[in-house]
Amino acid sequence: MQNSRTVAYFSEEQIRALVRYDALIDAMERALADFSSGKVLNPVRSIVTVEENRRYLGVMPAVASQTMGVKVVSFYPGNEGSDVPTHMAMIVLLRTQTGEPLAAMDGRLLTEMRTAAVSAAVTRRIAPRRCRVLALLGSGVQASAHLEALRVVRDFEEVRVWSRTPEHARSFAAEHGVLATDAESAVRDADVVVVATSAAQPVLRGAWLKDGAHVNAVGANRPTWRELDDDAMRNTVIVDSHAAAMKESGDVILSGAQVYAEAGEIFAGRLPAPTGSTTIFKSLGLAIEDVAAAQLVYEAAQAG
Repeated sequence: MQNSRTVAYFSEEQIRALVRYDALIDAMERALADFSSGKVLNPVRSIVTVEENRRYLGVMPAVASQTMGVKVVSFYPGNEGSDVPTHMAMIVLLRTQTGEPLAAMDGRLLTEMRTAAVSAAVTRRIAPRRCRVLALLGSGVQASAHLEALRVVRDFEEVRVWSRTPEHARSFAAEHGVLATDAESAVRDADVVVVATSAAQPVLRGAWLKDGAHVNAVGANRPTWRELDDDAMRNTVIVDSHAAAMKESGDVILSGAQVYAEAGEIFAGRLPAPTGSTTIFKSLGLAIEDVAAAQLVYEAAQAG
């Protein structure tokens, strides 16, 4: 039995063994429903710009009724193309009632997985039931994670991938058994589109989207960066947090897009899912997602 003074540590390898996407997707839906229902304290993350466009440090706390914690994350776009990830993090989980530390864990993989799980939860509620084609713009870890998570909620007959570095797309395609192509060809007629790049200028054109398509956009998390053009942002826009979107999302801020709902408002039944329309989910990532994912790891370990 672990005593109250013992703080567990979970490595990336341990987390990979403990977390399944089906459980994580459900956990993310519950966490965001609680967030949008006012049951969570989750201030917009504090970001320190160490060096513009190259080095950032973020601090992300969250408190819910049954879980509490904080993530410290480094975002180094300058690491792209090297052996060092662009995103690295540590998560500390605390006992809500007393504030005692329960666990610390590597946050890189957990951030990767919870981001894809949130997109999958939104896709499950909004995208057409029969989705034939998935398009991935970007070929990094988020493309891999989204491919795995989205296959939990939809059956795709065809997957296409594009990258700004063509050899990366070809390598990804060979590894995952998908088709590497140009961006427009990847998106045309796709039912679900994932945009997961480090781009600062739009890589997705709204003119490419078919009517009724669903887009999960998870990059461009700075107020001056874009992944989607204005045409794309004129569709039905869903965000994880209104407050975060108006502070951090260049796609929302610079396009002047009208936000239909937070994902949690749909999950909680406060607003209807906009099925049938072309939808954009702009994901920035919330601390409650990290803390809820960390809680899932801790509980899975406690269960044996």
